[in-house]
Amino acid sequence: MVTAGLAVAVGLWRHDMGRLSLMHGWVPVAVQILSVTMLVGALAGRSRRWLRWAPPLAVAVGAALGVWGHWFIASAGFAGDPAPAMLWLWMGLSGSAAAAMFLGWRGARWGRRWVSTLAVPLCVLSAGLIVNGWVGYFPTVHSVYDQLTAAPLPHQTDRATVTAMQLAGVVPAHGVVVPVAIGSQASGFTHRQELVYLPPAWFASTPPPRLPVVMMIGGEFNTPSDWVRAGDAVSTADRFAAGHGGYAPVLVLVDSGGAFNVDTECVNGSRGNAADHLTKDVVPFMISNFGVSPDRSNWGVAGFSTGGTCAVDLAVMHPELFSTFADIAGDVGPNSGTKAQTIARLFGGSADAWARFDPVTVITRHGPYQGLSGSFSVVSGQDGAATALCALARANGIACSVTSVPGRHDWPFAGRAFAEVLPWLAGQLDTPQALPVPLPGTAPSQSASVGVASAARAG
Repeated sequence: MVTAGLAVAVGLWRHDMGRLSLMHGWVPVAVQILSVTMLVGALAGRSRRWLRWAPPLAVAVGAALGVWGHWFIASAGFAGDPAPAMLWLWMGLSGSAAAAMFLGWRGARWGRRWVSTLAVPLCVLSAGLIVNGWVGYFPTVHSVYDQLTAAPLPHQTDRATVTAMQLAGVVPAHGVVVPVAIGSQASGFTHRQELVYLPPAWFASTPPPRLPVVMMIGGEFNTPSDWVRAGDAVSTADRFAAGHGGYAPVLVLVDSGGAFNVDTECVNGSRGNAADHLTKDVVPFMISNFGVSPDRSNWGVAGFSTGGTCAVDLAVMHPELFSTFADIAGDVGPNSGTKAQTIARLFGGSADAWARFDPVTVITRHGPYQGLSGSFSVVSGQDGAATALCALARANGIACSVTSVPGRHDWPFAGRAFAEVLPWLAGQLDTPQALPVPLPGTAPSQSASVGVASAARAG
């Protein structure tokens, strides 16, 4: 009885945590109010002599940290919306809280020391919540809990179970997510465990039907599960499959970085041969292990932010592998700061290596394409780069359009954009029971020149 009661309590707690938003509502506000309260408590009741010199010094430390943070984020070349101004405030308050704790430790009572100490992590947490509200990485408290505890993904199972289900002819009511260990023999790229989503129809026969595939790539700071936990891609694919007789594209959720804080921009360079991993390791693995179609007309690539840039880059560089791409809020090309910084950071200073992975240069050098199409999804009002790149693509035979989606450059936006583009992707990739639908959005005029795209890239 006790065990059953605890299980029910944990289940209710997890359900309630799923409702607590970390992006809006009272949780971020409550943390900020508590942070300010602790910070004021750390300063209150001090001697006049201490207050004359210590708080100004702490403010100076905080201001320096805020300025450094602004410089670092700007120079790192993070894509998307500009960082919110409140981020610099909370970074500054974090530095001030740490300085005040250090400067006031000697001679303070233990109660004040505890207040001063608590102010620091609370201010850091407030800054973290601002970042999370900016990128939408953890929508709820529950999502943080799942990530920290490495909880199973929705509908996750293992390869042995998948094989047993298929051999027994057991067709699940929903798709399943399978962790996979894709090798790196061709690329030498060190990467984390990747994931595959199999729709219900995959289980209907042995061998499985030769379904189409969409390679899914996340943002700059990423894990392979981001499209599941933050981008809701599996639920989106399940909803599509439910309306199409169990059929949907197979999704392979890849690791383009090798570690959470490594940004490769999906290129071969000083941070590893990420492009070779995605094209020479992942594609053959999916064909040989899951019986998906080997035909390039049945392969697409989709990504958010940096992953969107990757989607375009991989498709225009490898039209023999991919016929379709979906760029969700990507850049015009690989971006790790300014052009000079990108060349130095990603390509070891080689401008020639950069040019081999620059979509504008690749498209221009390749000339007319055959049977390649793409969709660009952008945050409303931020369509300049996508419009220029799509115009250049159309001038070179690539059918494409630009769709404005309300929201901000965050994972909830990415999830909505993927849900909007999936019906077109599925139809374009010849998914069984999925009828072709027109490209979403607006096709830019082909009168835009290479210079327009080059100007967007330079910006």
